[in-house]
Amino acid sequence: MKTNPIKFGTDGWRGVIAEDFTFDNVRFCAQGVADYLKQKGLADRGVQIGYDHRFASEDFAVAAAEVIAGNGIKVALSSKAIPTPLISFGVITKKAGGGIVITASHNPAKWNGFKFREENGTSVSSETAVEIEKYIDRALRTKTVKAVPLPHAVEQKLVEYLDLAPEYLNSVSKLIELDKIRHAGLKIIVDSMYGVGSGYFKTLLNGGTSQITEINSERNPAFPGINPEPIAVNLKSLASLVVEQKANVGLATDGDADRIGIIDEKGRFLTQLQVFAILALYLLEVRGERGALVKTLTSTSMIDRLGEIYRVPVFETPVGFKYVAPVMLDRDALIGGEESGGYGFRGHIPERDSIPAGLYLLDFMVRTGKTPSQLLDYLYSKAGEHYYDRIDLHFPHEKRPDIIARIRDNSPRNIEGVKVVKIDTRDGFKFILADNSWLLIRFSGTEPIMRIYTETNTQERVQRLLRFGRDLAGV
Repeated sequence: MKTNPIKFGTDGWRGVIAEDFTFDNVRFCAQGVADYLKQKGLADRGVQIGYDHRFASEDFAVAAAEVIAGNGIKVALSSKAIPTPLISFGVITKKAGGGIVITASHNPAKWNGFKFREENGTSVSSETAVEIEKYIDRALRTKTVKAVPLPHAVEQKLVEYLDLAPEYLNSVSKLIELDKIRHAGLKIIVDSMYGVGSGYFKTLLNGGTSQITEINSERNPAFPGINPEPIAVNLKSLASLVVEQKANVGLATDGDADRIGIIDEKGRFLTQLQVFAILALYLLEVRGERGALVKTLTSTSMIDRLGEIYRVPVFETPVGFKYVAPVMLDRDALIGGEESGGYGFRGHIPERDSIPAGLYLLDFMVRTGKTPSQLLDYLYSKAGEHYYDRIDLHFPHEKRPDIIARIRDNSPRNIEGVKVVKIDTRDGFKFILADNSWLLIRFSGTEPIMRIYTETNTQERVQRLLRFGRDLAGV
């Protein structure tokens, strides 16, 4: 029996429902957050609480609200399931001390989670995560939780129900000229993967000649037949439907709608790296905006090339949006993105949000008259052809030091005859080649999984470089 099942990371804590993710443990998390907010002097600013479509998420959200209220902190509890970005938006616009979201994002159906957003709407830093976990651990050890039943908390005006969607939709509609998309005659298929992204594109774009068709838009906590992660393997139905219905594009949002996946008009999945670079190109060229570009080290070198072309700075961070967001804020960055398909934008929130990402792609199509595949070709005409893939490998946890030593002691000076010009060891081993190709081997922080990534100039070479990485690691 584990003494403390709650490991609170920068994106909160996730657990298997009814095994680790229980009402008691959610209450301990909420108590830890309440203690943290009080210690930081943020309690008087209140807390925004939202939840997703997973099993009993609304009930877990109520449990969290009762504890926050029991500590004398006012709660704005969402009146319905909402995307995680709406809580970030609510924290910022309502000047709250923080936000809680009950969601396990793209995890399989048996999981749920507890995310916390800081006062600036971002994921917590590593330091804050450690601090909150200490408070959670104290609550667990002492079995100390203060709570007020929801009806009493509402009566005492410690909890109020709030629908953030109208204000959020109004704000997003100001980022872009929606009428051009509404009246472009596009055929758009949206797959919300049974998550909370359903209805948002339709609400924003209805009323013109463009047609928005939704699939998997109902609530189904079992996520039948799919994992709610918008990657190629999970979007086969969407891809088939785009081809069958001769749609212009397919948009997919993950379980909590902070990440997006794109299917082009030919039914092909655009990789997350391609989409990131396309969105950056749209902002720089079509909108004529200027500002820093922020990418993680697993993301595309096309961003670096666009930075050179348009003379804007590019900043590279370790993996995780917790590293991207602070740089976005500090540098007033135009866009920040990561390999998982999460993109954040200046003038909105310093966090991932699938809704403006999808709208910006549609606007790029409308303003240029190009299909998604043609946008990719246009990007390649600017930045050169880039192809990417990644493999995840399980290994015995006790072998990790040996694998690290093997890679370190046998680091190549060249790969396939191309010189290794730099080795970045901030997060794993990233080998950067003279032709701007790269190969990265890094480890999960929580699981015995090794991930190998590469980006290079041909699809065939991608597979060769991945095999080289696997051989180098000996897994």
